[in-house]
Amino acid sequence: MRRGFVLAILIVCVGASIPATAYREALQQAARPQLPPPGVVEVGKVRDNLFVLKGGGGNTGMFVTSTGVVVVDTKYPGWGRPILEKIKTLTDKPVTMIINTHSHGDHVSGNVEFPATVDVVVQENTKANMERMERREPRPTETRESLDLFKVNNYRGMPKRTFKDRMSIGRGVEQIDLYYFGIGHTNGDTWVVFPALRVMHAGDMFPGKSLPNIDLVNGGSGLEWGNTLARVHAGVKNVDTIITGHSSLMTMDDLRMHSDFLRDLAMAVREGKKSGKTVDEVSQSWQVPAKYPGYPKPRPEQLRTPVQFMFDELK
Repeated sequence: MRRGFVLAILIVCVGASIPATAYREALQQAARPQLPPPGVVEVGKVRDNLFVLKGGGGNTGMFVTSTGVVVVDTKYPGWGRPILEKIKTLTDKPVTMIINTHSHGDHVSGNVEFPATVDVVVQENTKANMERMERREPRPTETRESLDLFKVNNYRGMPKRTFKDRMSIGRGVEQIDLYYFGIGHTNGDTWVVFPALRVMHAGDMFPGKSLPNIDLVNGGSGLEWGNTLARVHAGVKNVDTIITGHSSLMTMDDLRMHSDFLRDLAMAVREGKKSGKTVDEVSQSWQVPAKYPGYPKPRPEQLRTPVQFMFDELK
């Protein structure tokens, strides 16, 4: 804690005198978390055969079919085993498939603890991002350990199948539809739809009512994120319930609001840069409009990273 406090003081003191890129890297280093130790997986029932498993990173979906269990996202390193143990308390069927919504360590790291026979399905850009994980530097929500995990496990849990824009798995009441609508959080975010249940797993394209966590290294875009969500809202029909990436269950109306929220923020950044404002000036002046209830009231230092990333996109 003392190290983090000292680093935060240094960042505040020198932030105004160092280049934007170095400042942003310092912010990311200060925000980088320690891996949470494996713990208790909490179960929420979405439908009779669909559950959300919380704890240890992104929300995990668990879909029980007649032949096995489909898991959506597998959390941080060390959480694959707790997920498997919790699944055994809910069904005696084996896990047959993992669908990863994107490549971040808090959504894919548990893959390595599942049987090697499990089919792993991702969007094609996510496969490329997973294949180069150990060759890049950690993001704020990652550690070196999470990026090296597949390498040290002989690439167990890596994708076996990919899709480009759409893929359907299974039939009838057990059908799963996978969609890719464009860039946002990364360049390979999958939307997992259970049409018979009228439920969609959004991953971190809709983590909850929050500021955008933009991964430019993996092809994300704060400027386009809201537009991509608008395409999802228009293109996916007959969904009542959304499993968010890190929050509670939400609705398609909530998704539309998140699209508007991100587009309003992107517009403010575009207009601010065009008028000659700096990143700090935009971060200090922008306020969450009252039409977005439930959204956080961010401090300027919280806004600075996504605003900086969008400024970088506009270059």
